[in-house]
Amino acid sequence: MYNLMKHFEYRKESYYEEVKGMDPLKERLHFRKEEKTGTTSGLCEKYIQTNLVTLPKTYAFDFLLFCIRNPKPCPLIEVMEPGQTIPKAADADIRTDLPRYRIYREGQLSEEVLNIEGVWQDDFVTFLIGCSFTFEKALLDGGIPLFHQQQKKVVPMYDTTIPLEESGIFKGRMVVSMRAVPNHFVDRALEISHRFEDSHGSPVHIGTPEEIGIKDLSNPDYGEAVDFDPATSTPLFWACGVTPQNAALQAKPSIMITHAPGHMFITDQLDQNYSWALDNK
Repeated sequence: MYNLMKHFEYRKESYYEEVKGMDPLKERLHFRKEEKTGTTSGLCEKYIQTNLVTLPKTYAFDFLLFCIRNPKPCPLIEVMEPGQTIPKAADADIRTDLPRYRIYREGQLSEEVLNIEGVWQDDFVTFLIGCSFTFEKALLDGGIPLFHQQQKKVVPMYDTTIPLEESGIFKGRMVVSMRAVPNHFVDRALEISHRFEDSHGSPVHIGTPEEIGIKDLSNPDYGEAVDFDPATSTPLFWACGVTPQNAALQAKPSIMITHAPGHMFITDQLDQNYSWALDNK
């Protein structure tokens, strides 16, 4: 078994250098053919990206209620019918069109794979959950640097002590993603991200990571540590769609499939909040 908390490595991809003007279908086809397997941060800017959770139907209602009760970390974009593999995106297959997946069995991470065709079941229900990658372009357009993109790293994510509302077998603590923002841009980052409610919205915490149970920013539970100067930048913490993976450790469903942290499903849907963000730069 993988050690979820410590064992997490990403291959760096040469394609990360070219992220402008990308088409979601073309990117999904690259993932489908396993030609690209890296993080989706910075890809297909302005298009909605989502986290993925796939569960047997027997657990679906509990998880749906879990999302409704915890809208910050689990903002629902789409819930697919049992056995359905084609989401609203016109040419997509959620079994193949993410760069990486994680498979949990009885609450343990058993493997990380490039497609889930071999384990697909007809009773699987898939949830697509909003992702903070969606509003990153708006932050950039607002003049806010994204250090994880500059350093070609997967955004750092951390387990916290922030409690979640329980639903059936699903419970636990929130996972957050961290982006360090220059001090003079903090208010601007709050203003911009607040508009993207379906992508986690505004941060759940600002500064002082110890207050939410994070002891060491240089040792994230998922993703990769990012270098920044704490004298000139403030860490902002957004609710994160990796939260269901954390909940799975305690829920222990027979099988649960998710995206690998930082490796999202790219939809064909443009986020309309970008027009507001651009008009108010």
